[in-house]
Amino acid sequence: MDYIIYMRNITKSFDMGANKKLRILHGIDLTVHRGEFVSIVGQSGSGKSTLMNIIGGLDRPSTGRYFLDGVEIGKMNKDQLSDIRNQKIGFVFQTFNLIPRSSALRNVELPMLYRGIGSAERRARAIALLEMLGMHDRMDHMPNELSGGQKQRVAIARSLANDPAIVLADEPTGSLDSKTGRMVMDIFHMLHQRQRKTIVLITHNPKLAEETQRILSIEDGRIVDERITGY
Repeated sequence: MDYIIYMRNITKSFDMGANKKLRILHGIDLTVHRGEFVSIVGQSGSGKSTLMNIIGGLDRPSTGRYFLDGVEIGKMNKDQLSDIRNQKIGFVFQTFNLIPRSSALRNVELPMLYRGIGSAERRARAIALLEMLGMHDRMDHMPNELSGGQKQRVAIARSLANDPAIVLADEPTGSLDSKTGRMVMDIFHMLHQRQRKTIVLITHNPKLAEETQRILSIEDGRIVDERITGY
């Protein structure tokens, strides 16, 4: 099968001192196919943030095996993990995580700079992405000159800069009003349907999850339900 994400028996424990460990994830099995739009739903404390950090290469599992686009994450050092994040994962966060003193255009260029792409190609691709997301007239604006929805569109453009294998969206509408949140979800649908992007949406909102093809519910560090929506 053509898997982008392949996880088997993933556990994650944290050292609490005095020879005590707190286990957060308990044997997660997870597969995501190329071109799929999947949501992971769970309340605060369910383990979804820990799982997201492992999917995104921001943390390592304690045990188990994780392959991202055919590459085994657990065997990588920090520099290799950083390269994988830059090349294969596009992150979209609730808090946007834009660089305050850089324009929208420069924010989108940044992942390409880290990858060593030349300035002319960086600029051309960043402009094309911002234009695709309706931000052609805001390219030179700083983040503090943009609305929440505009910031998130810049963040989505940045997530696509290196043509990643997956877009990992962590509560991407959580800081937005309902109208703006609707616009952001429409952008994700456009990326999925027109560009066949693989998208993993982390959310506590069941209504948003219903807009994805498959819903995985996590409780107490275990995937307790998996449902095809037919969306």
